Amino acid sequence: MIASVVNAAAILIGGLLGLLFKNNIKEKYSQAVQVGLGLCVMPLGIKNAIGGNDTLCVIVCMVLGILLGELLKIEDRLDRTGDLLKSKFSKTGGANSRFTEGFMSATILFGVGTMAVVGSIEAGINSNYDIIFSKSLIDGVTAVIFASAMGLGVLFSAAPILIYQGGLTLLAMTLGPMLSAEVVAEMSAVGGLIMIGIAINMMGISNVKIRVGNMLPAVFLPLAYMPLAELIGGLTGR
Repeated sequence: MIASVVNAAAILIGGLLGLLFKNNIKEKYSQAVQVGLGLCVMPLGIKNAIGGNDTLCVIVCMVLGILLGELLKIEDRLDRTGDLLKSKFSKTGGANSRFTEGFMSATILFGVGTMAVVGSIEAGINSNYDIIFSKSLIDGVTAVIFASAMGLGVLFSAAPILIYQGGLTLLAMTLGPMLSAEVVAEMSAVGGLIMIGIAINMMGISNVKIRVGNMLPAVFLPLAYMPLAELIGGLTGR
């Protein structure tokens, strides 16, 4: 858990630094930075997405995960959470406030991907915190830019990241022997696709906003899919 606490602290510190620079960055520069970040996130997502070895697993998990996310209305719940926090803590207010966008984008970006999954598992199984500590540095730097562009909401992403990565670490400690390299690879591949969706939203290259929040359950479905596929393959002799 200590690694997840460090990661959350790095996001908070980076976010605070970003807010200090916020008033010194013009809107056109903030927009340019956001597009640039989107360009940076896109290849990271692609790299993760092509890192999987089971395309069918990724497709099935994405479809089922999106359906589950839509059923649970995860994106709407994240929106309401961000709006509630904004009403209590944000002084900006108004239609132009980007609190919710910052909260959601940072939460999803910091939470999915190879380093979050592999790092939490490594911390839980082997008490090796190197990956999460490296991720903390990257997240802290990213939080500076995100907070300067999207405001206070970025800081509040530290809480769900602490819960998410801490939960993964505890899960790994309990179910470590079941989390094979293949499962981790497919979880990261699904996370990569979600990161691509984030990048598209950040760059504004789609007329329809991708509801990436509702894709989050897909990240965890390989935990069930891979053992089930292996069992079926054994029964059918494939």
